[in-house]
Amino acid sequence: MNSISVLKEQIKGSHDIMEGTMAGVDPAACHHQPGGSAHPIGATYAHAVISEDFIVNMIIRGTPPLIMGEWGAKAGLSEPPPPPGGDLLAWSNRVQIDLDAIKKYAQAVYSNTDSYVDSLKAEDLDRELDVPGFGKHSVNYYLSVAAIIHPSNHCGEIAAIKGTQDLKGYPF
Repeated sequence: MNSISVLKEQIKGSHDIMEGTMAGVDPAACHHQPGGSAHPIGATYAHAVISEDFIVNMIIRGTPPLIMGEWGAKAGLSEPPPPPGGDLLAWSNRVQIDLDAIKKYAQAVYSNTDSYVDSLKAEDLDRELDVPGFGKHSVNYYLSVAAIIHPSNHCGEIAAIKGTQDLKGYPF
């Protein structure tokens, strides 16, 4: 198995676990205010998906994220998230999420990531990117953060918030 195949398998697993973790989330669970500094499920899911869209497209590929194009009006958000460094908690507590729409947007983001990874050669993963605020790292690093590590962290948060509502968290 080569590095591209391994990366593809890990990304698919991450996407599958995210979607499995979101199973059974209805609008009430999506917008449930967990209190403290915890974010509602819908906002957490949206943040994870939007982050993948931005990192893969804007940072790695140098193209506009899907949400800044055709998906902007149909991504299922009542308002866009704040810019980096903005008040994510305040946004998370007020944003309204259309679950059907955000899940369609997520599928488009996942498909976009998969298509991009399919276009790569192993040596492309070593290309270094210097991103202000994040530093110099390889394409492989940024893909891993965007589509594996970051979403996996948020799956844990979503599963925990589901658990506080007597819902099954992880899909396994």
